[in-house]
Order: sequence, then C-alpha cells, then structure tokens
Amino acid sequence: MTAGRRASTTDRIPSGPITGFAGFCRALTAAGLPVTLDATVTYLHALEHVDVGDVKQVYWAGRATLCRTPDDTARYDAAFVHWFGDTVPTGSRTRGQRTRTARIAALARGDGAAGEAGDDAPRLQVAADDTEVLRHRDVAELAPAERAHLAELLTHLRPRPPQRRALRSRPSRGGPVDPRRTLRDMLATGGESVRPRRHARTSRARRVVLLIDVSGSMNPYADALLRFAHVVTRAAPSSTEVFSLGTRLTRLSRAMRARDADSALAAASRAVPDRAGGTRLGDTLRTFLDRWGRRGFARGAVVVIFSDGWERGDASLLGEQMAQLHRLAHRVLWVNPHAGGKGYEPVQSGITVALPHIDRLLAGHSLATLEELLEEVRRA
Repeated sequence: MTAGRRASTTDRIPSGPITGFAGFCRALTAAGLPVTLDATVTYLHALEHVDVGDVKQVYWAGRATLCRTPDDTARYDAAFVHWFGDTVPTGSRTRGQRTRTARIAALARGDGAAGEAGDDAPRLQVAADDTEVLRHRDVAELAPAERAHLAELLTHLRPRPPQRRALRSRPSRGGPVDPRRTLRDMLATGGESVRPRRHARTSRARRVVLLIDVSGSMNPYADALLRFAHVVTRAAPSSTEVFSLGTRLTRLSRAMRARDADSALAAASRAVPDRAGGTRLGDTLRTFLDRWGRRGFARGAVVVIFSDGWERGDASLLGEQMAQLHRLAHRVLWVNPHAGGKGYEPVQSGITVALPHIDRLLAGHSLATLEELLEEVRRA
C-alpha cells in the first residue's frame, strides 16, 4: 500500500528538466525551511509557466509557493543564493523586512525598539508615529489592514477592575481593635491582658457590566467593541458580565471568557441572532433588569452602555428603565461613538431620555477613547 501511494504521488510531479529544481526544495528543508511534498509539486508546476532562464522569475515562483510566513523569507533568500549562485532580485528582501519591522514597532511600546533596530531607527520612528495616529482614528473609517492592526493593539490593553470595600475584614497591624480575636486571646491566657488584635477591611473587585448595542447603526463599531469586551472580561472573568443589545438581549459572558479573541468573537456571533438589525433599547434594558439586574448583576456595579442612542421602540420606556438602573448601579456610563465627532449634539431619542440618568457620556470611537473609558471604570 505504501509503494502504491508513493507511485501515485510521484505521478503528480512534472517530468523533464524541471525536476532538477526538486533538489532546491530539499536544500530548503536542510536549511530549516519546512517544505511539504504538496508545496514542492506546486512549485514545479509554477516553473512550467515561467521562464526558467530568468533568475527573477524562478525566485518569485519559489517564494510565492514555498514561503508561508514572513519568517521564511530570510532562509529562502540564503538558500536561493547558495543553490543558484546568483543574487536575490533587488528589493525583495527589503520589502519583506520592512513590513515585518513596521508591524513589530507598532506593537512595541518600550524605548528599546529603536536601540535594537540600529540603522532602521528612522523607519521604526515612522511606524511608531503611524501607530499613534491609528490610536486616534475613528474605528468606522479604518481599512481592513488597519482594523487587523487595531485588533492586535487591543490585546495589549491592561484593564484594572474597580475595587470596593468588602464586608469581611482581615488581620492587620493597624486599624481598629478586633474585639472578638482580642477576647479569644484573653480567654486562652486565663483572663490576662494581651496585646489588642487589630483588623482592616479588605477590598474586592466591583462588578462591571457591559451592554453593547449590535444594531445596524452600530455595526461599524461592533467588532472592536466586542474585542474590547473580551479584553475586559479576561482581566476579571468572575466580576465582568457582557450582554448584546438589539431587538433582543443576549448574554455573552461565557463566550467572552474564551482565551482566544477570535474564538470568543466567533462564539458571540453564533449566539447573537439579531446583529445588524434594529434597536429596542427600552425593551432589552427592561429584560436585563428583570432577569439579571435586580438579582444582583446591576446592584453596586459599574454599568457601561455602548450605543448611539437610536431607539425604535418607546423612548419613555427607556427613560423609566434607565432611572431604575441608575438607582441600582454604582455608576452608569454611556459610550456613544458619535460623541467624539465635532459639533455632536445628543439629539437622538434614546440619548435625550437617558442623559438625566447617566453619570457620564463618553466617546468610544477610537483606541484612545477606549483607554480613557478603562481609566474611568477603574476610578469608579
């Protein structure tokens, strides 16, 4: 059976002078570049459609079929020069390294990047400047490549959950006298006086509830906001709850606890049946309060609502539910991506009835404003 399989695979390899290039593939494997049999076959077929007498065409045929990641380019170039005895086509290595360097510089925030780069310091400075510009760009205006870069930058956020005083106390060198522990020590010594024991109140993470509008008007921001929610949830999974708002309410807390961001977003997309649909903020907020809010999720919590305020339902119902939420929660923050635009006026029906019942209206249209939101939540 093994011999038959080998024969069928060999039949796929082109015959003739081109088969001599298979040795180059074996040289790549020896140089540490993993080249599979399928990649070799694809490479040989590609050579049939180029001029093998032109070293530039041979080079790009191999690079397009044998290199899978940018890390493979350097090994491929070295093996190409050693095998064919010719130079690498001008500009190929420079472009590959430039793309990778800019990507690393954009993610690195330390001061050592320029020192390690040496001669590439001006290029790293330009990449860092581009990243700073991206931090203040509106998410809805980003190109696909910029959105991918933003997703990587979001993973580098380090949110700190807000703290609150716990009901229980712990032993401490300072603080008020602990009468129970002091009395127990006195009983253990037969009533003799002892040094008073002291205690202090401990702190614990305050619950954070994220309510994310996934309607059609918020669709350009939904992906970035869900990734932001994943980062916040991973920082404090036991004290963070995430819900989506649309025509119905969907709890996404379990999906957001996944380790990988892409897996979390995929699970959230499967769980949300009304994404990019309409908005019924009053109805969904009432559902949240009836099923989870009054039972503990909203009591003493920091509630963050991400929405542009467009309400298809009864605006007065939203006002009533916001009033109840404000009485239950420790703080209520409303994040409206359009609030970061010049000349913005809160004229949407949902915003106008919600403003009297929120502690602060914030803009969440960029990475910088999301960082400000994290600081606002921490201070709560």
